Amino acid sequence: MERPLEGQVALVAGGTRGAGRGISVQLGAAGATVYVTGRTSEAGRSEMGRQETIEETAALVNEAGGRGIAVRVDHLEPEQVQDLVERIDREQGRLDLLVNDVWGGDPLAEWNKPVWEHSLEKGLRLLRLAVDTHIIASHFAIPLLIREPGGLVVEITDGTAEYNANYRGTVGLYYDLAKVSTIRLALVQADELGPHGATALSLTPGWLRSEMMLEHYGVSESNWRDATEKEPHFSISELAHYVGRAVAALAADPGVSRWNGKSLSSGQLAQVYGFTDLDGSQPDCWRYITEVQDAGKSADVTGYR
Repeated sequence: MERPLEGQVALVAGGTRGAGRGISVQLGAAGATVYVTGRTSEAGRSEMGRQETIEETAALVNEAGGRGIAVRVDHLEPEQVQDLVERIDREQGRLDLLVNDVWGGDPLAEWNKPVWEHSLEKGLRLLRLAVDTHIIASHFAIPLLIREPGGLVVEITDGTAEYNANYRGTVGLYYDLAKVSTIRLALVQADELGPHGATALSLTPGWLRSEMMLEHYGVSESNWRDATEKEPHFSISELAHYVGRAVAALAADPGVSRWNGKSLSSGQLAQVYGFTDLDGSQPDCWRYITEVQDAGKSADVTGYR
């Protein structure tokens, strides 16, 4: 089994569930040591109140063949993030990959509400969780990451820069601003990291079959296709492992600098690197949305999965 990331060290900030969990596991499958951070651990839950823990993710990393290290961190607390990076430096002496995936804004977003009706308290909290956490992580982690050339920063977002160029209509100002800001963070960091031989980019999964999404449709991974009876477009959804394989492919690419500052998607990179989702498919959600869903065509996934 190929282990192209053997000896590399990754920090997945926000690895408790969803994309962060899939990314952590696939980095482990490629041989990396992965520090998995988040607020929900065996010691207690975050404000989201969900059951998934960072320890579970770290155990899955180990099962995949990597080394998972769970560290409970509130990424809005600079001192905790600083302590985390100092620990990584003490224990590993290096950092090759930073994945900024902290989110936690789903319960705070109020869709179909204009800014004057959306809760100001919830909206500002959403922005802090989605943007401030990423900035704080980069502030402390990048000095370690650029100690040697070749480091990579991946900003996880929702939607490509092209798709987010126009307002998405129902998501509201705060959600829209959070996801556009993450793309911009990657662009700015790319400019700053380039002279140090490092790369920054933004990456979006497609329609993610996350733990929360499966619960929303009342299905499990084993029968997820049943949800297409209610929502036909769900047929183009993907596992978190798919975007995880995208990150692993980027981290293993000696020519990754060609993506510096770019806005990328899991489906796009699958065509470049040749990886698949766990079922062998190659969903291309954002191309599907543009060419089929937004064009008002029927939910035919032929050529998109």
